[in-house]
Amino acid sequence: MKTKTAKIIFWSGAIFMSLWFGASGFFELTKNPVVWDITRQLGYPPHFIYILGVFKLAGIMVLLLPNKLLRLKEWVFAGMFFDITFAFFSKIAVLGFPATIDAIVAFTVLSVTYIMFRKIYHPELIFGEA
Repeated sequence: MKTKTAKIIFWSGAIFMSLWFGASGFFELTKNPVVWDITRQLGYPPHFIYILGVFKLAGIMVLLLPNKLLRLKEWVFAGMFFDITFAFFSKIAVLGFPATIDAIVAFTVLSVTYIMFRKIYHPELIFGEA
């Protein structure tokens, strides 16, 4: 795969995930009843919902910075992975499988985006390894 194609796929995925997590983070911080009701139904406390919102918005800012903070981007991908994983298992336990479709879509897009990130930015660029 050419680097240009990898960059297009990466940026498409990064923008999609940023919109997804940005909307979610915004709704968590503004106490949107739909988001809050589902998150509370899953058993998460209010202070945790605010923390999620802050970290989601901070993460998308890092993710959208081109060619900067590459090691921190790795942490953002990890955070998104854990968020999606916890959402999936919380929803499957409380709401049932049909409620997990959004998590499955998000995990698929995140995985492809991360694979393209690693194609574009080799470990020596991210971690300073030679």
